[in-house]
Amino acid sequence: MSTSYRDPAVIERVLAKTKYIAVVGHSPKPQRPSYQVARYMRQQGYIVYPVHPAAKEIDGQRCYARLADVPGPIDMVNVFRRSEFLPDLMNELLTIGTMSEVKCLWTQLGIYDAAVAHQAVDHGWQVVMDACLKIELQKNQR
Repeated sequence: MSTSYRDPAVIERVLAKTKYIAVVGHSPKPQRPSYQVARYMRQQGYIVYPVHPAAKEIDGQRCYARLADVPGPIDMVNVFRRSEFLPDLMNELLTIGTMSEVKCLWTQLGIYDAAVAHQAVDHGWQVVMDACLKIELQKNQR
């Protein structure tokens, strides 16, 4: 994997294998990018679990306070939290028992932490950082 963590081969492979996405930092506000990206992914047939500690429901979907609360399988964790929150999130990811074999940590545009990326790779995760899930899916659908 390239050290930029935007490797087109990894992105293509992850998008092809992903069905279940947990969106950490999913806003309940329709004007926010996290809401728009999650809604788009649902429209494309993905199962999206909103993860936000203060919301009970987002866009008609039950919302979970923490990743550990998500009951079903998770292929990808799509992060809409600032980079400074990534180390704590990575620690939480390592304890999640509902991760599938895809195991992808994907952070949205502007969110990047090389140390967390290396840690994730060391634990068998695929990593995409500083890339918009919606944009990358649209590129791969052409």
